Amino acid sequence: MSTEARSITVGGIAVDVVRKDIKNLHLGVYPPHGRVRVAAPLVVSDDAVRLAVIDKLGWIRRQKAKFAEQPRQSQREMVSGESHYFLGRRYRLRVHEHDGPARVAVRGIASLDLFVRAGATPDQREAVLMRWHRAQLKALIPPMLDKWQPVLGVEVAAWGVKAMKTKWGSCNASARRVWFNLELSKKPVQCIEYIVVHELAHLVERRHDARFTALMDACLPHWRQQREVLNGSPLAHEEWDY
Repeated sequence: MSTEARSITVGGIAVDVVRKDIKNLHLGVYPPHGRVRVAAPLVVSDDAVRLAVIDKLGWIRRQKAKFAEQPRQSQREMVSGESHYFLGRRYRLRVHEHDGPARVAVRGIASLDLFVRAGATPDQREAVLMRWHRAQLKALIPPMLDKWQPVLGVEVAAWGVKAMKTKWGSCNASARRVWFNLELSKKPVQCIEYIVVHELAHLVERRHDARFTALMDACLPHWRQQREVLNGSPLAHEEWDY
């Protein structure tokens, strides 16, 4: 549980520091603007936190530069002609007003047809599209779990899909519960599989240590390339919270 949150400046970079009852210090740089956050154990001094940040300043600046250069989608208005992504491909949205149930259909390799009732607002149109994305992702993940759980010798107790602001996936190792970011439905299938394996690997090793890296290397030798593709994909327009 967080007991203290404040901001410090190191090398001209603002750093949010949150103190928790944890064993290890965790430093991260998060989209969309490269926000720097440190989760520090209660027993670690302010000077030690500052030194840890200083030690990683080069890496922090590189990560912030990546986010600054990463393409961003314009704000979605949910009208015909907009570009939308599905499984790593860009599609042209075609909005059709009709009297039947709202639905989405992929037309060939270039068009995404959205059928809605007349007068549907942009928010209502987006809700239909996101329900479709959720259904597509929920259909893709089970075969991947069936493939990789035996390989890693683990089994999830539960998994789900939800909108997440700072992570592509999350794992509660104690409860054996895994969540996947709804935005993954817009990414290439190989990237989705990378996240599935990544989260399952956390059921074996909770930390991103040498054992975790070895597991990833054994399962997906090209996982670093998939990570680069995933993190290089266009970011959504929305302002992310933390």
